[in-house]
Amino acid sequence: MTDNPRGQTWRLLVTEPVDGATNMAIDEALSRGRRAGTAPPTLRFFAWDPPTVSLGFGQPLGRDVDLGACRELGVGLVRRPTGGSAIYHDGPERELTYSVVASAEDLGGVAGLLETYHWIGRALLAGLRSLGAPAEMVAVAGGEEPTPAFCFARTGSYEIEVDGKKLVGSAQRRRGSTFLQHGSVLLGVHEARLRVLFPTTADPLATLTTLEVALGHRPKFDDVAAALTTAFETEHGLTLRPDGLTADETSLAGRLVEEKYATAEWLTGPA
Repeated sequence: MTDNPRGQTWRLLVTEPVDGATNMAIDEALSRGRRAGTAPPTLRFFAWDPPTVSLGFGQPLGRDVDLGACRELGVGLVRRPTGGSAIYHDGPERELTYSVVASAEDLGGVAGLLETYHWIGRALLAGLRSLGAPAEMVAVAGGEEPTPAFCFARTGSYEIEVDGKKLVGSAQRRRGSTFLQHGSVLLGVHEARLRVLFPTTADPLATLTTLEVALGHRPKFDDVAAALTTAFETEHGLTLRPDGLTADETSLAGRLVEEKYATAEWLTGPA
């Protein structure tokens, strides 16, 4: 496998907590820009306000997540453009979400789904270990069992565990040589909410862990983002340059909220 050319500059984007539709629209705007060649490869760290359940792209609505509980608790609901299973994003106090938008060329020719998972996973692993977490990367996962309703119910290939329990869950969407990968890093967990929101998952806490458990204290969002930033730079020879969204990206994200991510049609998803 080839590695990323040393010295390449990416954009580092750290955004304020916003609602689920806006978060997903931002990432699609970044992905479209990279595919068109008008935006650089981007590593983004973000959080959610209000706390939100994100469904995987092809996941049925209303079967795996208690929609009534979402309404009662003030929990948002959005469908991601990436695959995988549902995740509860409990704000910056308990969770950091990352996204990577890049092309195979940006990764030095690393093109396949599992190859890109591994490339990103190496940096995640280095960053989490630098915080003191005894994290391990799972090798290629086997098994033909159905995809679980809850993302943290099973560890996939090149995802991150501590003591055999899942710490980071990720999902990806590919368009040609360009991809968008999302991932959730658990800083802590709201146990009561998880049990209520995922009624078809026997025990959503049985297979997950958090940095709070691994470290003996809950790290701050900004400290985890800083550790992961350094790890991407050192592991892959990148220079991450802090920047914001362009005016065109902001405008496109706004249109995508109204026309796609905040609509009932998008949330309902595939029949």
